[in-house]
Amino acid sequence: MPDDLDPTLNEMGEFSVIDRLVAGRTLSDSVLVGPGDDAAVLAAPDGRVVISTDMLVEGRHFRRDWSNPHDIGRKAIAQNAADVEAMGAQPTAFVVAFGAPPDTPASAALQLSDGMWAEAQRCGGASIIGGDLVASPQWVVSVTVFGDLRGRAAVPRGGARPGDTVAVAGALGRSAAGYALLLAGADGFSDLVRSHLVPEPPYGQGQIAAEAGATAMTDVSDGLLADLGHIATASGVGIALTAAGLAPDVEALAGAAAVTDADAWDWVLGGGEDHALVASFPQALPPGWRSIGEVVEGEPAVTVDGLLWSGARGWESFN
Repeated sequence: MPDDLDPTLNEMGEFSVIDRLVAGRTLSDSVLVGPGDDAAVLAAPDGRVVISTDMLVEGRHFRRDWSNPHDIGRKAIAQNAADVEAMGAQPTAFVVAFGAPPDTPASAALQLSDGMWAEAQRCGGASIIGGDLVASPQWVVSVTVFGDLRGRAAVPRGGARPGDTVAVAGALGRSAAGYALLLAGADGFSDLVRSHLVPEPPYGQGQIAAEAGATAMTDVSDGLLADLGHIATASGVGIALTAAGLAPDVEALAGAAAVTDADAWDWVLGGGEDHALVASFPQALPPGWRSIGEVVEGEPAVTVDGLLWSGARGWESFN
């Protein structure tokens, strides 16, 4: 039976739940009209707006027996903020649509919202400025993020040039390792498990990369090989990674790989969901970035020490 002190979404009703979700939130100065009207109004001082959207579906992108609502909220915001960072922009606001069964406790929706607001603050003080709430057979969280380039040129995928250094900001393979550990029911490695439940993009490094002259950039969401493959194709170049450059990530995962009988290289090259940033630079790397290879002439492809990788290559949405 439902707890009378914790009503369900159905018992409270859509608008009462929304009122509870937005109560007491402090909006950033860029929000001219916030939640409660037909649409929000967001200032765009640069004259351009960076926009991306992503969706998380229960059972596909998260499991509620592994993740609490607060963590799911943080993950939803983090993966969208990383897309804006990858363009060299600052996240400024988010719009969220949430679907859930009618018997979902309203407190769970509030915890989800709290997690979203906490992560939005971590990525530079952005606000959640509106959204929608609907009945659904399972939890679905859809987020649209807005970003400000602050006068900078956007950093696309298609600008890498031969001779550029390929570098990464953030960790690789941690989320995939955490996922494998959860599936195996392995004890320990709480930091890796946490990396899967709540990714930590290197906030601010996308803007630093843009200011340092990055020619191409993306976040590692589908896997390093897959995401660099997009840069290689868009730029019409080859990308030559080095095992030595990736060795620190592989070595950090050696213990978890032994416990789960896995290959840490598969996690680093094909794991995804770390939302690290990877970019190409024609000049010296800015602080916080480390070299993992170079851009070369040739057919679009990504190699490791000159060879195509035969193992895991990344996430496919419809597999």
